[in-house]
Amino acid sequence: MSALTVPVRRLALPWPLPALLSWLLGWTLWSATPALGLSTPAAFTIASAAGFACALAVRGRWRRCLVGAGFPLSALAAGAALPVWCWPLALLPLLLAYPLRAWSDAPWFPTPVHALEGLDRIIALAPSARVLDVGCGIGHGLSALRCVWPHIRLEGVEWSRPLAWLAARRCSWAEVVRADMWRHSWAGVDLVYLFQRPESMARAFAKAEAEMSPGAWLVSLAFAVPGRQPVARIGGPSRRGVWIYRVGMPASTNAHSRR
Repeated sequence: MSALTVPVRRLALPWPLPALLSWLLGWTLWSATPALGLSTPAAFTIASAAGFACALAVRGRWRRCLVGAGFPLSALAAGAALPVWCWPLALLPLLLAYPLRAWSDAPWFPTPVHALEGLDRIIALAPSARVLDVGCGIGHGLSALRCVWPHIRLEGVEWSRPLAWLAARRCSWAEVVRADMWRHSWAGVDLVYLFQRPESMARAFAKAEAEMSPGAWLVSLAFAVPGRQPVARIGGPSRRGVWIYRVGMPASTNAHSRR
């Protein structure tokens, strides 16, 4: 290793805990610096630098941006005029929408409306088929699935109570339940769709094989199942890849890709 290379140890804390801790650190430093006789610009610089330092230890470009920019943006938006104790109150909506129990799953990233185009050319579903969006957020994935299959039975499961409530109202044509996606049964479902995180994919495939019937489908936006050959993949440079797996059956040795 070069003498100029500084290894950065990535944090393994569940998201969004790194962001919450970074923002809290920034406001704590901001509140403490006046006692040291520092000017406002110096206090702002120190608190912001602490957030940027925390961001270096977080995986993912967007998460690093959220961690590093949290304090300076909130301070600039408020003119740093509000008491420090007011800022933790701003975290309450985040905790309500994204409860602690769900922090090990993916944060809320909506499925683009056209992300699943072409899926019906690979998977033929009967009108009576059940399709389940696990971790459905406020229903973007359900809408994308409906664009592909307008007449199938769409269901969604979401742990966050506010997000599940919004999804049920935005997607009145789907059945949305508030439940833990890992405890909610996938039995009897013809296709499970998920937009999770890389660390979740092996667990999702194991659950699919344990509960779904042979020949059912598992479809993942952006992330592949490690060590598993997909039946097909669609996507390209201008869109996230869609990985398509068949449950309980070996993937074809002629697995193909559509771009």
